[in-house]
Amino acid sequence: MPEKLLSRFSRASFTLPHLRFLSPQSSLSLRSLHNFIAPTSQKSPFTLSRSVAAATAMDSSSSTPCKLVLCGKSSAENEIAKSLMNNNTLKLPDNVQVSTLLHSEIINKQQRQDEESFCIERFMNSLSTNQFGRLLIWSPILPSTHDVVSNNFGELPIGTVCVADVQYKGRGRSKNVWESPAGCLMFSFTIQMEDGRVVPLLQYVVSLAVTEAIKDVCDKNGLPRIDVRIKWPNDLYLNGLKVGGILSTSTYKSKKFNVSTGIGLNVDNEKPTTCLNAVLRELSAAACTLRREDIVAAFLNKFENFYDLFINGGFRTLEELYYKTWLHSGQRVIIQEKNENQVVENVVTIQGLTSSGYLLAIGEDNQMCELHPDGNSFDFFKGLVRRKLE
Repeated sequence: MPEKLLSRFSRASFTLPHLRFLSPQSSLSLRSLHNFIAPTSQKSPFTLSRSVAAATAMDSSSSTPCKLVLCGKSSAENEIAKSLMNNNTLKLPDNVQVSTLLHSEIINKQQRQDEESFCIERFMNSLSTNQFGRLLIWSPILPSTHDVVSNNFGELPIGTVCVADVQYKGRGRSKNVWESPAGCLMFSFTIQMEDGRVVPLLQYVVSLAVTEAIKDVCDKNGLPRIDVRIKWPNDLYLNGLKVGGILSTSTYKSKKFNVSTGIGLNVDNEKPTTCLNAVLRELSAAACTLRREDIVAAFLNKFENFYDLFINGGFRTLEELYYKTWLHSGQRVIIQEKNENQVVENVVTIQGLTSSGYLLAIGEDNQMCELHPDGNSFDFFKGLVRRKLE
């Protein structure tokens, strides 16, 4: 696959000539989330608290080490965690200091976590995978979970997952930086692939696994299903509002693609749009709420299953379920194209995805076409380039 095409997909750096919907669409504006990360001073010095760490979150010059807690599903992964700690292996960019410790040490020293922090035991008890998530890196606060896995890719077992309670330099498309508040599920994990032709489709498998994992957690807890939908290519929407997104980046080394995938999902933070638990409260009088640990474990369980189907049978094994979950089947869009000195508007109807992962559409002249992002617009559906298919 040409490097340019791979980069546009795997780095989620595409954008869609000017296109607009024929039906109204809600959009998410960029907002600062500084106000949602509030420090608390009433904590024990032995508490691993995201709130205390958040006091210096916005101070990039702070010399406070970034705390990484390692835990394995089995003794084999715990031995790897021990080696990573003893050798001081894990590094972060921008000379951010790192302090690594084992989850077992926290238990032995009777250090306690903030009640709102990610519960490692609950996550491990819910995890049933053979590969993904079996080595966990948790931090109360990080610049970016994506930086942890991507910068240490070669030192970590494939499938390692990193979770943070708060992150303040989260990565988005086109190098956008996102601050993520407490209550948001933020995690990244590693994948290794050999066939570059299917790397662009991986983000669709991830998106689908997120939506299905949420349904699984709701079913397990006897709660109404929350209908999270996929907005192509990598956003998650609920009731017309964005509640999550996926970012995948890749490098090519030794004939393999090293892919780092990050997910952000509003679970218990109603700002700046809405969150899963806010919608759940509207649907059910039960006091039960969704927990981040359950969702990320359910995601990894579901993703491992979907990934096996994807690698062995191609994306077609998941297409039917994907189209039931995304927002675009039969959607009519207007593409603005230049014809000499004039801008011509053409209406096309989305049919699905092409084999390379772009949008497949049909024009009013019954000509099939492939829609590409233009690389300039923040919203993918504000710019699409049409390429006619033979």
